[in-house]
Amino acid sequence: MTWKTAITGIPFGGAKGGINCPAERLSKAELQLITRSFIDKIEKLLGPTRDIPAPDVNTNAQVMAWMMDEYGKLHGHTPAIVTGKPISLGGSLGRQEATGRGLVYMFREAARTLELHPERTRVVLQGFGNVGSWAARIFCELGCKLIGVSDVGGAISSASGIDPEALLAHIQAGGKLSEYSGPGVEAIASDELLQLDCEVLVPAALGGTIHAANAEQIRARMIIEGANSPTTPTADEILHEKGVFIVPDVLANAGGVVVSYFEWVQNLQHFRWGEREVNDKLGNIMRRAYREVRDRAARDHATMRVAAYELGIERVLEAARDRGYV
Repeated sequence: MTWKTAITGIPFGGAKGGINCPAERLSKAELQLITRSFIDKIEKLLGPTRDIPAPDVNTNAQVMAWMMDEYGKLHGHTPAIVTGKPISLGGSLGRQEATGRGLVYMFREAARTLELHPERTRVVLQGFGNVGSWAARIFCELGCKLIGVSDVGGAISSASGIDPEALLAHIQAGGKLSEYSGPGVEAIASDELLQLDCEVLVPAALGGTIHAANAEQIRARMIIEGANSPTTPTADEILHEKGVFIVPDVLANAGGVVVSYFEWVQNLQHFRWGEREVNDKLGNIMRRAYREVRDRAARDHATMRVAAYELGIERVLEAARDRGYV
């Protein structure tokens, strides 16, 4: 998170924390109890100018609302204490889809390098949670074809394309992704998904899903990392040797933290921006960050991943020096 905020040039820091529990098996009441207990234990570390939680795996706007409310019981109503909240409680328009939208911004920039055109671009998505489902919809709005998608329960593919809106409706109605029966859709093994012939592969599930044992079978021309650390270092080397262009996680999926920053700013101002303004500001930041990383990679004859970390580390080091810490 520290590197993401530094690479995108927003004045936030970065940290990670969470609760080790089987969230998918807990009731809503149990999740609320655990969430509020968590805030009770760490509230002295939090504050709108100290540490500001945001959603990640197995959390959503409802969880953020509980966090804000519990903190408010102790310190008074403080919307800027947490981001990713429901719109009714001071959340930002565009926040829910921000990470997925940021991935598509990255595609639009990288597509110029690879001479890819949306109408001739086949996309495979590993993961159909908040990030994956929004990315799928926005990719298809752009004109791309979704030919494969998976979640924790299985995977499907279709050479003629999968309608992400229909798939989402099927899942929201209680159906399993692997049982979706759209035109030309067939269930496949989860490990087959990564081997589909496509232009763009988006790993948007958990870390370490692309590794030494499967990297050689990947046939995508471009990988845009929607999850954190989806590619192991060994797999990264294999893919680089194969000529696969990778937009690394610290750049590709930073859209979420960028709009979390926007939400925080809006809360501090007691003012709400329109959705188009949020999306435009996000696009400007993501495009600028991509071009800065691309130019550094060209200058140093490095991969996008190495270039991104070079920029992020340099900026954090510069800030530490300016404060007198180094």
